[in-house]
Amino acid sequence: MDTTQSVVEKSAIRKVAIRLVPFVALMFFINYLDRTAISFAGPNGMNTDLALSAAQFGFASGVFFIGYILLEIPSNLALHKFGARRWLARIMVSWGIVSLLFTWVGSVEHLYILRFILGVAEAGFFPGAILFLSLWVPSRHRSKILALFYLAQPLTTVIGAPLAGLLIQQHGLFGLSGWRVMFLGVALPAIIIGIIAWFYLADSPAKAKWLTADEKIWLTGALEKEKSETAAGNRHVSVRTVFGNGRVWMLSAIYFGFIYGLYALGFFLPTIIAGFEGLYGTKFDVLQKGLITAIPYLPAAFALYFWSKDATKRGVRTWHIALPALIGGVSIPLALFAGSPAATIAVITITAMSIFAALPNFWTVPTQFLTGAAAAAGIALINTVGNLAGFSAGYITGWLKDWTGGYTVPMFVVGGFMLLSSVLMVVLSRSGKVSEGVPAEALDPAGAGHHAEP
Repeated sequence: MDTTQSVVEKSAIRKVAIRLVPFVALMFFINYLDRTAISFAGPNGMNTDLALSAAQFGFASGVFFIGYILLEIPSNLALHKFGARRWLARIMVSWGIVSLLFTWVGSVEHLYILRFILGVAEAGFFPGAILFLSLWVPSRHRSKILALFYLAQPLTTVIGAPLAGLLIQQHGLFGLSGWRVMFLGVALPAIIIGIIAWFYLADSPAKAKWLTADEKIWLTGALEKEKSETAAGNRHVSVRTVFGNGRVWMLSAIYFGFIYGLYALGFFLPTIIAGFEGLYGTKFDVLQKGLITAIPYLPAAFALYFWSKDATKRGVRTWHIALPALIGGVSIPLALFAGSPAATIAVITITAMSIFAALPNFWTVPTQFLTGAAAAAGIALINTVGNLAGFSAGYITGWLKDWTGGYTVPMFVVGGFMLLSSVLMVVLSRSGKVSEGVPAEALDPAGAGHHAEP
């Protein structure tokens, strides 16, 4: 392939990485902050004001995912039909308005209702964002692009936890309790960025004014060629048959374990940190608790980036997904026997690094065998099962904590699910249903018209 083609490819991918990915990542940042804001509000006044038990807090955290699940697949199919620009913007403004209402929640029943409606409003955003980015870059570049996008999730806690702490400290602002001020502060950006997204996003490379004609031609051609090749090898995979596809369900089970660990950690880490005072006699103010909550997620962001960089170089391999699941599954129960706040956070950091290292590489697998509307349905189905883990992690962790009086049993359950994900990924790979990656160096230097199997 000639040098000009190679230059056009590099330029096109660089522009997508710079112009598109950061904005979609910002949307994801706000999305994740809004859905996990309850984890900061709970131990900082909300649980006391609303008289919540651990099980009630866990149910309120998890009921979000029931609403999300009910509309996720229809929402993602609507995105495929109407276009990402309109649909992602609509989703974002909707959830921003619902998030704003948390400022005035008055009872546990109202909290349950609002969390459920928030899930309905957010339905389809994450799989829609994954699908949207997959429509912009050929698969050989997808691991890198998804890694850049996924950086928003750990960085949400790195930045969001201290930000939540600062907002909570504004107790009395507008006559509101600190945790209510926090809900107000995280809701408004969703509405603002959602409106901007309507004008900023483009549905496809062909409609992007910031790409040159040559870049549009290369991206469109490479994506169409890849789509045709994938479709030709998988003519039997349609929206209807996705629901009977064994690979999709196996991937759903693997993703369940990752998300169970992610949200058990996300929802209850601030509460575990608040419990350090009783366990170790330490005292932290609200901002300090936010900063401690953020500690595991900064190394997790680095792990995500460099692990995905290696996956991009080698091609995504089974161990890029199974090994982090194994390490995370072993480490999370050990955190409870660490003996000090510093050691506990250090072990939890290993768990967070493991989860975030695996996730962007995991999402390169479904598009090996799904395209078009089937990809929309398949990705949504996998994420739907993952969101069942989001509900289960919140409720089961809280219920087991109330039942046993501590977090030992709940964290062993988390570890068990992550170990199961590791085992299932190996089984899926050895069954021959998932391709092992081809190193990028083994490809034609220009890479046009060819891609590593994800």
